[in-house]
Amino acid sequence: MIALWTILAFVAVVVLSLVAAPRRASVEGFFSGASVETGAPKLWTLVLSQVTTWIFARSLMNAAILGYYYGIAGTLAYAGYYASFLTGGFIVARIRASGGRSVQDHLSTHFGRAGTGSYNSVIALRLLSEVFSNLLVVGLIFSALLPETAGIGTIAILAVAALGLAYSAWGGLSAALRTDVVQMLLFLVVFGIAVVALFLSPEFSLKAVLTAPGTSGPTHGWILLAVAALQVFSYPAHDPVMMDRGFLADEATTRKSFLHAFWISTFSIIAFGFFGIQASLLGAAYEGELIGTWAAIFPGWVWSALLVSLLISALSTLDSALASAARLTVEEMGIAPRTLLGGRLTMVGFTGIGTALTLWGNATLFDAVAVSGTASMFLTPVLMATLVLGRRVALWAYLTSFAAAMVGAFAYFARSSEFWVMILPEAHKYTQLFWICVAVLVLGFSAVFAGSQRSDGVASGI
Repeated sequence: MIALWTILAFVAVVVLSLVAAPRRASVEGFFSGASVETGAPKLWTLVLSQVTTWIFARSLMNAAILGYYYGIAGTLAYAGYYASFLTGGFIVARIRASGGRSVQDHLSTHFGRAGTGSYNSVIALRLLSEVFSNLLVVGLIFSALLPETAGIGTIAILAVAALGLAYSAWGGLSAALRTDVVQMLLFLVVFGIAVVALFLSPEFSLKAVLTAPGTSGPTHGWILLAVAALQVFSYPAHDPVMMDRGFLADEATTRKSFLHAFWISTFSIIAFGFFGIQASLLGAAYEGELIGTWAAIFPGWVWSALLVSLLISALSTLDSALASAARLTVEEMGIAPRTLLGGRLTMVGFTGIGTALTLWGNATLFDAVAVSGTASMFLTPVLMATLVLGRRVALWAYLTSFAAAMVGAFAYFARSSEFWVMILPEAHKYTQLFWICVAVLVLGFSAVFAGSQRSDGVASGI
């Protein structure tokens, strides 16, 4: 019965999303998000869209899983990434003040095609990981709901991918913005009910949750918080979903949207992490990315509410990722024509590849964050120099910073291989990640320090 109600609730969300999608599609609305009726998106459309596309299914699961293992330290570590709304808002404001209309625009001014090409390759992989990881969570949820049905996870992945593609391909970014509002409001209602139920549970103690060590102790959680601090400046700049929404409305509206998105999303992530921490406090065994664990310790309707929340967030992220993929491929890379057909074909391609990756078998959800976050770190010294200090940076310095970040990301991804076992310190994987991030920043800042000069052409260190 719980499975039936959960599926029906999700079907209702899909239907409402289809109803909310725009009836008319235009090229400008598809790529720039402008509505035929109202023009540029308003403040709370932007806020709710920012939040729902960042509180995606993978993030919710990561916050809960890290809370289960490392207690409040683990949940705070993941919540630390949501300070990206503050750093991202700062980056957007600086680019707009200099006359730029996107991160690519800024990099092109300073580094030409090499700058935009390297950046676009990173964010293309980021978008693929968004499609892949959120569909993966969908598969995990349906496998837990209907464990006796063979292949139900794969069937659910294919169905949700097709449904998300259907309305995304119709309206593009304008469809994503409109459906984000509906999906976020539904998410807040359903998730809010689950949070209230948790707080009113006789087994719940806020003090215990806030001081919980997790099943593995808090040490690695605090290390991850340090990693988040190292990555948080560059992390938003490599997220095209966030950056795209930074150039849709006027500057005042955009600035307010980033601030509101910060506190709403941070609160939501920490609250979802409490469910993982509570599972550890109750001594529940870890099962199926915590989905099976929650089924054993929470009332059926609370479990259902959590799963519906995850499914809503997966769907909302999918449409936004596809809209950003179309904009990246058509407007920034020029691979496809700026037509509805060009954008739609791009969406089909990203959906197909992302769906295929779910068959890869890697269900370690945090790895995608760690790898992409490390890859983005080449932007930290570059943006610090060009946006904050107004320096000119040589192309070789930019490419050196880029290469260091790519090697660092690959090192973490392939840390178990014989070569990297010899190179990396013998430590927990999150400690290795911390030192990889430090090394990437040291190399990047050193290169940019050596290759920067004042606007008058006089060589100068940062």
